[in-house]
Amino acid sequence: MTETASTPKIRKHTSLPTVAASSLAGTAVEWYDFFLYGTAAALVFNKLFFPSDDPFVSTMLAMGTFAAGFLARPLGAIVLGHLGDRNGRKATLVASLMLMGVSTTLIALIPTYEAIGIAAPLLLLLLRLIQGFALGGEWGGAVLLVSEYSNDSSRRAFWASWPNVGPPLGNLMAAGVLALLSATMAPEAFLAWGWRIAFGLSALLVIIGLVLRLYVEETPLFKAQQAKSAGQAKGKLPLARLLRGNWRQILIAAGSRMGENAGFYIYSLFIITYVTEILKLERGVGLGAVMIGQGVAVVAIPLMAILADKLGRKPILFAASVATMAWGFAFFALLDTRSTAMIVIAAVGGLLIFSAYSSVIGAFFSELFPTEVRYSGTSVAYNIASLIAGSLSPLIALALYQGFGTGMAIGLYLAAMGLISVISVACAKETKNIKLTDLDA
Repeated sequence: MTETASTPKIRKHTSLPTVAASSLAGTAVEWYDFFLYGTAAALVFNKLFFPSDDPFVSTMLAMGTFAAGFLARPLGAIVLGHLGDRNGRKATLVASLMLMGVSTTLIALIPTYEAIGIAAPLLLLLLRLIQGFALGGEWGGAVLLVSEYSNDSSRRAFWASWPNVGPPLGNLMAAGVLALLSATMAPEAFLAWGWRIAFGLSALLVIIGLVLRLYVEETPLFKAQQAKSAGQAKGKLPLARLLRGNWRQILIAAGSRMGENAGFYIYSLFIITYVTEILKLERGVGLGAVMIGQGVAVVAIPLMAILADKLGRKPILFAASVATMAWGFAFFALLDTRSTAMIVIAAVGGLLIFSAYSSVIGAFFSELFPTEVRYSGTSVAYNIASLIAGSLSPLIALALYQGFGTGMAIGLYLAAMGLISVISVACAKETKNIKLTDLDA
């Protein structure tokens, strides 16, 4: 990077701990915003924006807008992935964070259906789509910011796992803020305006995340790739090159996290709907279980990543996928006991499986694609799985329960998602010892 008169005198940081902290901060803020919507959809939006005589219909409509955010994520992955491969990882990550923060803050200001009618859910849907677009380019860039600083493969899974701490940490913050507001306010006040505080906090969190992201340097691998292509005519778009030369890697990467993504939204979001709407337990029971499970995941992800650097990516992914196939049945059996302790165990067990996936996929995805299409490749593969598995899992779970009257039907769905991941992992090569620069040769 060329120094100019406008360049800040503060030296940009390039140490791995600083880069990892910057990536983690940004992903935590973005996932706080994204998960806050999902949690509020189960607790608030179904009542304020989708009123109906049938609570099931209200919840399905609210969860439908939650799923709509996933529809925009592949578009965000394509557009922001293109910008990340052409203009740099850092600038694209700053843009995605700002988009997410503005849209989430504006959700706090939307009047209810009672006040403005159909315009209320339409505005909510629009801002949810912007959230999804922003998140589509977040994960890939955050992971690459770390992975491309750790070309030495010996500890890449450990460092690349830190951005993956962002989803459980963001969910923990979202559930924690809503639980605190819910516990300290009368139900009427929380429903009327208290939930808006949680969305308004996004503005402050985004400022913190932006400061940290602006404090790090662009990745060395991207700068080397940019220098290599300087003066050359622009070739095909990164997406075109990606689909022509790396379609198999996309399928393997997306398939490997089908069990992870479907399970995560069952264990962390649908559990709240199941506990409150189906089991008729207090709202704090589900929120508390999710908070404990997410807290365990925050610690478990980097610890399991150390194991992934020793054993390899495939053994961890394979074990997590097999566990997904079995845990869905145990998960609902534990919830159906209506015991608070068993509900906590159900959430913790599910989120430990998620932790195993998350400890690996940052490094694994990065090791599948060359630098010139790595941002596009990781983002597209990640969000294909999110669209197919993550967006639909709460809706599918609710529909399966409505149709069969038992959580075991949802367990079968999770087993199917886990099987897809098992097959995908079996088709992959071990990438533990790959140097990212070798992929560019």
